[in-house]
Amino acid sequence: MVRHGPLFLVIALLAGCVGPPSDRHARAPHAPPRPNSETMRQCVADLSRMGVKFSVLPDFVGNGGCSAINSVLMTGAGASISNLRATQCPLARAFAGWVRGPVQTHARDILGSPVVRVETMGSYACRQVKGVASNKLSEHAYANAIDVSGFVLADGRRVTVLGGWQGKGDEAEFLRAIRNDACKRFLTVLSPDYNFAHRDHLHVDLGGRPYCR
Repeated sequence: MVRHGPLFLVIALLAGCVGPPSDRHARAPHAPPRPNSETMRQCVADLSRMGVKFSVLPDFVGNGGCSAINSVLMTGAGASISNLRATQCPLARAFAGWVRGPVQTHARDILGSPVVRVETMGSYACRQVKGVASNKLSEHAYANAIDVSGFVLADGRRVTVLGGWQGKGDEAEFLRAIRNDACKRFLTVLSPDYNFAHRDHLHVDLGGRPYCR
């Protein structure tokens, strides 16, 4: 018969308390990623090949654990992109592929017109997670998240997450279709279905655990 001491019992109790995080698009404070010239060169080459409009930014490490390492400023990817700040290059590459691919495809098929501008609420922001009880830094604090608020079509129509998500027409169909495709390209995708704080945008990032809602 094996006898277990107090330390074993403490470990077992702690293990039983571990569960999935309530703030899916957050991670604990950590050292900023190290600049990787080889990875960055490949990513920049990929963006150029995709016809993305961008400029490479200097690495930045701020107070409180915030950083923007291996980042670019992206202004266009088959459509103009508004309001972005520093964005980690791998996220910019995934975002550009999403915009140039499924976003444009669903816009043409469902709305009858291509997208000419993607409206965002930004990327890098040194802040904690919003909408949940947490003191963890958001992926925005690492330039690893983008919030998308709306789209402008070639025919002049403007589709917003706030105005279109709860409807039953083609705008709601389009927004849900691009959300579902985003889940195949990003690790975390949060929509108005997630919580009230995301009622007006789609959050996409490449950090944390895979989660789509």
